[in-house]
Amino acid sequence: MNIKQLIRAALREDFGSRGDVTTRFFIPPQTRLSGRIIAKEKGVICGTEIAGKVFHAASSACRVKILVRDGRPVRPGQTVMKVSGGPALLSAERTALNFLQRMSGIATLTAAYARGLRGSRAKVYDTRKTLPGWRELDKYAVRRGGGINHRMGLYDAVLVKDNHWSCGRDIVESVKTVRRKYPGMKVEIEAAGFPQVRLALEAGADIILLDNMPGGDLRRAIKIIRKAAPKTAIEISGGVSLKNIHALGRLGADRISVGRITHSAPALDLSLEIP
Repeated sequence: MNIKQLIRAALREDFGSRGDVTTRFFIPPQTRLSGRIIAKEKGVICGTEIAGKVFHAASSACRVKILVRDGRPVRPGQTVMKVSGGPALLSAERTALNFLQRMSGIATLTAAYARGLRGSRAKVYDTRKTLPGWRELDKYAVRRGGGINHRMGLYDAVLVKDNHWSCGRDIVESVKTVRRKYPGMKVEIEAAGFPQVRLALEAGADIILLDNMPGGDLRRAIKIIRKAAPKTAIEISGGVSLKNIHALGRLGADRISVGRITHSAPALDLSLEIP
């Protein structure tokens, strides 16, 4: 589903077969409205263009002026967008805010994690733990918050996880097969212990993901990998929080992936005010 289809589906979900019955019966059709979307808390804005497209999809008469661009910080009370148009402005309000608030929430939380890694070599990466149908928008919001996208799907990189270890084929031989079939495709292998770290090194993984390892084991694993394969990227995942990300960043990994930035980011508090 592309973004245009997603917007149409979201509006169709709200309008149903009868449309906005409240606005239709309580607001005269010739009414001209104007308003502004304001931030109720500090954060990082994302989704302004998408919100504008929602208003335009509801009515071509809607006009939008973006005052805060995606990726920029906002403070409480700051105007993010100005909007004007007919009654359709009210009909599109919630859908536009749903896009804007979710995307801004993701960008805001990503920025908080990115700040925790300042001064280290590590960068914040997202995961595939996105809202179904929203992958492109969720990952765009991560980028605007200062994070980096992991693979976009199952098709653009190999990531050998615990269940592949449990029920799959020989890891080393399987990686060789991937290299022959898709030269240049990145191969990442998850390791939950030192035997898997050594097999990942033997397989020649481009990235080794250290999953849910205690601090002491992480230090040792990173040391082993750096000595055996200095060019192999190291990723940490599992149990990452705003409280411990700074300490994790100091261990020397290249990437720290955080599922929470897309699956549990709180929506940024924004509202449409019409005088």
